[in-house]
Amino acid sequence: MSLPFNVYQEIASIAARHATQDGEVQTAIDSLGISRRTTPSAPCHGSYRPCLALVIQGAKSVQLGTDTINYGAGDYLLTSLDLPVAWRVVEASREVPHFCIALAIDSEKLLDLMRRVPIDPPAEPANAQRGIVVNTATPELLDAAIRLLRLLDRPADIAAMAPLIEQEILYRILTGPAGGQLMNIIAAGSHGNRIARAIAWLRENFARQLRIEDLADHIGMSVSSFHHHFKTITAMTPVQYQKQLRLHEARRLMLLERLDAGTAGHRVGYQSPSQFSREYSRFYGLSPSRDIDASREIIAAEQAVSPSTLRA
Repeated sequence: MSLPFNVYQEIASIAARHATQDGEVQTAIDSLGISRRTTPSAPCHGSYRPCLALVIQGAKSVQLGTDTINYGAGDYLLTSLDLPVAWRVVEASREVPHFCIALAIDSEKLLDLMRRVPIDPPAEPANAQRGIVVNTATPELLDAAIRLLRLLDRPADIAAMAPLIEQEILYRILTGPAGGQLMNIIAAGSHGNRIARAIAWLRENFARQLRIEDLADHIGMSVSSFHHHFKTITAMTPVQYQKQLRLHEARRLMLLERLDAGTAGHRVGYQSPSQFSREYSRFYGLSPSRDIDASREIIAAEQAVSPSTLRA
């Protein structure tokens, strides 16, 4: 299948109609979001959930542990499990805004598709792969993506057509170069699935004291195997993963719920305010109070420019 070059122009045109200001927009299709940016951005910290993110214009950079992942127009980033990251838009302008469409991946829909459609699972690799990968979008994937975007201009068709096109996109992912990693996360008993279970536990219990031996036993792995596969998939150790979850949540509590640093640190599991402040400053580059003040100034400036797109 070959698609004309102007397919990107059409997707960008649709995205521009439904994301008129800088920021992220949740569309009428529940699983689909559009990101727009007209200037490069400073690093933003948070978590990526399982999704496919397709860049239409501009370029973006994602930091996962010690890895830097760059991708631009025509590339898609596939996140197969929950990962704390830092990301920034590196290429954007008013003339050519950065546009990215993101489709959330539902594990139940994936499993249902794998049960109904014969997709040969690849042999599990001796070494697990990163939970974030970048690939070039195929013409077939782009064709499905543009048909999904077109539904935004025909809202009456969304209920009937969107689930079918989403299923097609999932099929294209599973049968593409990143399909093996995604199936490894979903398949019960695989190394990737066990690490996904460990991550789910960490996200639910990040404020609790972490005992590596207990968590490894919980998912049925030896401590050495758990460490190896966890770091291979996430680019960080379990302790580093927990620390980033704690710091991200503490920052959210201070920024959105206006808790002071001591209370926020204690809420996420820190017993020592000085340790919390020290680790926060090392990770974010500023003390908690200075970082939150600076972030509120940025939010206020963005709200003044485009109040309708401000999101928590």
